[in-house]
Amino acid sequence: MDGTLVDTEVLWWQTTEEVADRLGHRLGPADAPEVVGRAVADTAAHLVRVTGGADAEAVADELTGGFFGRVAAGAPVRPGAQRLLTALEAQGVPFALVSASPRVVVDQVVGGALAHVPFAFTLSADDTVRTKPHPEPYRAAAELLGLEPGECVAVEDSPDGAASAEAAGCPVLVVPSMLDVPRSAARTFASSLEEVTPELLRGLRRTAR
Repeated sequence: MDGTLVDTEVLWWQTTEEVADRLGHRLGPADAPEVVGRAVADTAAHLVRVTGGADAEAVADELTGGFFGRVAAGAPVRPGAQRLLTALEAQGVPFALVSASPRVVVDQVVGGALAHVPFAFTLSADDTVRTKPHPEPYRAAAELLGLEPGECVAVEDSPDGAASAEAAGCPVLVVPSMLDVPRSAARTFASSLEEVTPELLRGLRRTAR
C-alpha cells in the first residue's frame, strides 16, 4: 500500500521525523532502512534504540496517531495505480492488499484514496503474527486467495516488502519509491506503475511457474 499504491511513505517519514525530533534525534539517511517500509513497532523500537529511555509502546502509539492524521488529511494515489487496478478488475484478475501498516491506517486509505477499489481482501500488520519482512503476510494472502505463493505476483516498493514476498515464494515486481531495492533472480523492476499491465504480471507468473 504505502509507496506502491498511495504516496504515503513521505507521510510516514514526516511522522517519524516529528517523533524523533521530540525524542532529541534528527532523522537522517542512516535511519531510512528502519523507517521506510517497516512496521510501526519496528520503527518505534529503532527510535528507542537511538534515543534511549523512551517507552516503545508509547512511541508506537504516537507514530500511529501521527501517521493516521496525515493519511486522513489526504494520501495521493501513485501514478499508474488506478489504471492498473481498473485493468485488473476489467479482466477478472483478483487482487489483494498486503500492508505492514496498522489496520486503522489501512482502513483509512481503503476508505479514502482507494475507495471503490474492489480488493478481494486487505491484510494489515495486525492480521498476522509477524509482518514484513517476514514471509507470513504473503503466505497468508496466497492462502486466502486459494493459491500457492508462486501463482501470485507481489508488487512492492521497499526492501522489506520485496524480501517478504520473495521469502514467501512469490515472483516480485519492484517499483521503488524512497529506497533502492536490491536485485535478485525473483525480482523484476519497473520505474513506475504506468509501465505495468496485466499482461506483464501474467508473464512474471508464467516465468515463476
